[in-house]
Amino acid sequence: MQIIQKYFPDLLSEQQNRFEKLKPLYEEWNRKINVISRKDMDNFYINHVLHSLSIAKLIDFRPGTQILDVGTGGGFPGIPLAIIFPKSDFILVDSIGKKIKVVNEIASAIDLKNIVALHERAENLTESFDFVVSRAVTALPGFLAWVENKIKPNGNNALQNGILYLKGGDFNEELNQIPQKTKVYKISRFFEEDYFETKKIVHIYPEK
Repeated sequence: MQIIQKYFPDLLSEQQNRFEKLKPLYEEWNRKINVISRKDMDNFYINHVLHSLSIAKLIDFRPGTQILDVGTGGGFPGIPLAIIFPKSDFILVDSIGKKIKVVNEIASAIDLKNIVALHERAENLTESFDFVVSRAVTALPGFLAWVENKIKPNGNNALQNGILYLKGGDFNEELNQIPQKTKVYKISRFFEEDYFETKKIVHIYPEK
């Protein structure tokens, strides 16, 4: 938990309490349904929570912003972001029902009111959103096909409406296949831990 306070020192006590409860809740649920690899639990706050919160270092979502988390798995990056941005609205989707069960149970346990978790494929949704977020669920061209026409054309945030995709390693070949505009941000500019050395946020947005 100290690692979260290190980079987010202005959290309200309610937000701190929610973050503190996350690890024991995930440990409990992981014994029933494997949503996080066992070896990752030792570095839970760095590998999962802080990684998710790198988006909060790039953009401060304004109240009323609507965000879709695609392939959320156990709730990342959606749950940490929903804690940080209680006045924004999050929809978390995953095609695996048992993972959505965990998301719903954890959100309920920490009284997180600004998320809706759905057992659904992103391409079946009819709504549109200000931002789509995700953690490297597939190659970028395939992901774009899933969320095509899911982005609202106009927004009121500092970044243009679009996709914020957490990805690691070398993915230049994937970027070259994308017709939209892209900007890549190194997460190591926000966090000094070695884990983030190769991690990036890709902002994908349409030409204006």
